[in-house]
Amino acid sequence: MNMKTLTRKSMLSLLLCVLLLALVPVSAVSAENRSISTHARAAALIDVTSGRILYSSRGDEPMLIASLTKIMTALVAIENSDITSKVKVGKNAFAKEGSSLYLKLGEEMTLKDMLYGLMLRSGNDAATAIAEHVGGSEQGFVYLMNAKAQELNLKNTHFANPHGLDAEGHFSSANDLAVLTAYAMHNPVFKEIVATKEKTADNPYEKWDYKWSNKNKMLRLYEGADGVKTGYTKKALRCLVSSATRDGQQLVAVTLNDGNDWNDHASLLDFGFNHYPLKTLVERGEAVKGYSLVTGKAFAYPLGQGEEARLVNKLVLNADAQAAAGGGTVSTGSAGADSGVSAGAGRAGMNASGSEGDVNFGFRGVIILQLGDQEIGRVPVYTPGQLPPETSPYVEKYNAASASAYPAGTWLQAFGSALRALFHTGE
Repeated sequence: MNMKTLTRKSMLSLLLCVLLLALVPVSAVSAENRSISTHARAAALIDVTSGRILYSSRGDEPMLIASLTKIMTALVAIENSDITSKVKVGKNAFAKEGSSLYLKLGEEMTLKDMLYGLMLRSGNDAATAIAEHVGGSEQGFVYLMNAKAQELNLKNTHFANPHGLDAEGHFSSANDLAVLTAYAMHNPVFKEIVATKEKTADNPYEKWDYKWSNKNKMLRLYEGADGVKTGYTKKALRCLVSSATRDGQQLVAVTLNDGNDWNDHASLLDFGFNHYPLKTLVERGEAVKGYSLVTGKAFAYPLGQGEEARLVNKLVLNADAQAAAGGGTVSTGSAGADSGVSAGAGRAGMNASGSEGDVNFGFRGVIILQLGDQEIGRVPVYTPGQLPPETSPYVEKYNAASASAYPAGTWLQAFGSALRALFHTGE
């Protein structure tokens, strides 16, 4: 056999291998990830209810984030001040460079209206005025922003200003912004503001009122869109955080440095809704199989194809319940909500009811839910008839509609608000 024959055979073998590889189907995950590739330098997608990251590309890479900064600015302001208070525009805020509401020096506006201007029109003057109002100074407010980032365990985030103009030591990542926004979307005031397409605000200095149209085109382009924020600087380039809700599931998408962000966000959100629908795994008040116990809250989680079969749970009882069960400690089994949460092969018929004056108020332990070896959540279990209220009267009262009546800008305001809510007897 000569060298030419060997060469031809080698080439044919190589060609055959290439053809076979082309015919082998790729894994479902790989195929899905290719179907949502974006033009972004970094991207992330998160389920708001569970906090599960559904997609990430360079998600932990610290990057410039431009006006996406204002997501944290708005959140910190809402959590640390009375939104009905008046914000005065000082010399540092007046004529601030970049995008602006064109506020006048000395002008006063309610914090809530200024937050609308901040999030809809990305006013840098509003960001500075809000920072000085809430934090005492821009530096003081930035301290609060970084403290909140630490609280939320945003490991690749650090703020140097409240507006997002490029600065040394000012950065975040796609994953961190996804986590931050998912947290913020649980705040009713924040959620209301970022979903607003247009807002009119009083302007006492002119014959006309302020009228702001939201820069976030996703609110008009995508079905179910309800937020969140655009951003751009010459160094950060186009940045976007969007959110949408469909069939009770809310998702948040993040792209950094993306020249085709509107289309990319539609693809990301479609991917999440189609491949990771939110499924209720536990209902509140559901019986625990084999035990005289009920679950204390509902639990939902987004699951991909085939993942439901990998769900397991573990029942961990507290000391009193263990004693009542004769020392039973932990039970494991499959998670399911069709006919009561399974607690596996534990001691059946356990009577975990507490005696009068029970210091645990019916609390008997937790069900730890796992997807494979990864814990995805915990559900408390109680003695039947001793479930605590889903929300306290104060939590129900303190919502977007009544925040002005129950301010919590300082600890003294919060204490007073709690007392008023506690003794409130009706409208």
